[in-house]
Amino acid sequence: MTKFGKTAFVLGTIILLVIVVAILYRNQIFRSFYRPTQTLLEDGVKVDVDNDTEFRKVNESPESAIEIVADNLQIPWEIVFLPEGDLLVTERPGILKRIGKDGQTYTIEGVEHVGEGGLLGMALHPQFSENRWLYLYFTTNIGSGLKNRVERYRFEGNRLSEKTIIISNIPGAAHHDGGRIVFGPDGYLYITTGDAGSSDVAQDINSLAGKILRLKDDGSIPSDNPFGNEVYSYGHRNSQGIAWDDEGRLWATEHGRSGIFSGFDELNLIEKGKNYGWPVIQGNERKKEMISPIVQSGPNETWAPAGASFWDSSIFFGGLRGESLYEAKILDEDKVFIKAHFRQEFGRIRAVVLGPDGYLYITTSNTDGRGNLNPNDDKIIRINPSIFRD
Repeated sequence: MTKFGKTAFVLGTIILLVIVVAILYRNQIFRSFYRPTQTLLEDGVKVDVDNDTEFRKVNESPESAIEIVADNLQIPWEIVFLPEGDLLVTERPGILKRIGKDGQTYTIEGVEHVGEGGLLGMALHPQFSENRWLYLYFTTNIGSGLKNRVERYRFEGNRLSEKTIIISNIPGAAHHDGGRIVFGPDGYLYITTGDAGSSDVAQDINSLAGKILRLKDDGSIPSDNPFGNEVYSYGHRNSQGIAWDDEGRLWATEHGRSGIFSGFDELNLIEKGKNYGWPVIQGNERKKEMISPIVQSGPNETWAPAGASFWDSSIFFGGLRGESLYEAKILDEDKVFIKAHFRQEFGRIRAVVLGPDGYLYITTSNTDGRGNLNPNDDKIIRINPSIFRD
């Protein structure tokens, strides 16, 4: 064997060994990119004066204040509350599940569960008691590739009927699919979309990717939308949570950069027609006619923020990689104070919803391949938010 041949053989053997190790330990390697960063773990407390943030782990809470409502779920993504008292939850593989006395499940046709895509957001029409309209956001494969869409159903008599496509052709991918849908105080449907892995489209106001969209309940475009199309705001990477405060202002969580260079996750105060900068600016960077976040995690901390809800002057949002329930206390329009509750106690947290009973409901997301499983995961957990007040 020539010297070149021997070198090629050695290199080939090394490459083969690396591939074998990668296959055998793929889950451990993959999860290493999604473990919580460690800057919050010293004595469970960190105060960052420069960013005006404090992180706190709640170690002791009254048992009666925390209750597991459901378990053994498959990647639960969103919760809504039926007037009858039952819950509906979406599971990313394509299952809509009713939790209550009936316990019925529904398979949603056309769902393509790939990567972060699948059956994601859900919303009830503000007049659901009268019209029984249920809205679902999901990823589908149209043959030429992945797309996201919103469909409306009539949910009555424990069955789904009268399927109507509200919006389709939202760019989809295995990553960055957005997916949160919520009716706002104005009665319009707000939809978060990800950049589907193509950063530049977030700056294109004619693309549906990397945006917050705003539609009427039938999918038509409100006359006062800023660009004459579905787009309400743009320059978003991957928003997965939106909530309105008691002054009617819209807040949105947003994922920052990923992988080895993670960090710069955001909480934004959303205004109609504004550009939130991705991928041109991130963190505290500023540029003319672009909006920087009200608060961001910095380069060394990763929240991977998800669903959001407002309670008692605070935006509560789930942390996936951060494995916390974050609380952003609103001090004024330009400043919030961040706390992290239940640090690593429940694992990855996806949905955060304020129930009609005044309790917060959260879903874990440990069965998505990026978390460490706890017994009977995934779960819906009911929390009395008064435990967060002294």
